[in-house]
Amino acid sequence: MHNHTASADKVVPGTTLSIADPGYVATCRERLDADGVLVLRGFLPRKVVDRVVAESSGREREAHYTRSTHNVYLTPADPELAPDHPFNRQVASSKGLLADDQIPADSPLRDVYADPTLRGFLCAVLGIDGIHPYDDDLSSINVHFAAAGQELGWHFDNSSFAVTMLLRAPDAGGVFEYVPDVRDADAGDMGFDRVGAVLDGTTPVATLDHAPGDLVLFRGRNALHRVTPTEGTTTRMLVVFAYNAEPDVGLSESALQTFYGRTA
Repeated sequence: MHNHTASADKVVPGTTLSIADPGYVATCRERLDADGVLVLRGFLPRKVVDRVVAESSGREREAHYTRSTHNVYLTPADPELAPDHPFNRQVASSKGLLADDQIPADSPLRDVYADPTLRGFLCAVLGIDGIHPYDDDLSSINVHFAAAGQELGWHFDNSSFAVTMLLRAPDAGGVFEYVPDVRDADAGDMGFDRVGAVLDGTTPVATLDHAPGDLVLFRGRNALHRVTPTEGTTTRMLVVFAYNAEPDVGLSESALQTFYGRTA
């Protein structure tokens, strides 16, 4: 391990608090429960972020690129519903990504992902008993690229939480927008009217204020969210730290093929 980042005494920038401090953890949990999003500012020092950007930015040609249209639920369309029904309305997504097996063994991203103090913090804040890597070679750490015109369309996440970090902001665009509590997946409420209002642009949206090096926890299962198209010549770069609440969970071969263009 290369100790570039979090450690047992990881101090929150601008404070004397540690992510292992019970009071700070409790405050973070309350904030995440209330807002559905938590930003730990300056979690990764800028010089380390710059190193990660330098080691990744020249590898965009190695990334697997996808371009697709989909509904916000990330499911097939329902032919029994009208094409303009909120369930069937299509949005566009396009991105490139480096899979876990393309991340260098000595990358600081691996230190962040594996850090036991961070994992304990995530468990406490998310209210889960354990946190585990994916049981495949591709899914745990992914670096996403969004060049000019690339975007993520409005969607709900299938997972209950996401942990991400912006590595490089674009010249313009690439804004993370979200609308909390659009549906209640556990109750079976699909939120069709609310989804339609978001897609029509008649509902106010929140924007995430985050900078390179900020660690972001986001509950996207019921919050509709998107990333607007990148503008300018600077490619937006983001890392996704993907965890599971249960051990020995991996993506199916069909999902691996869809996301990465390969299964191993």
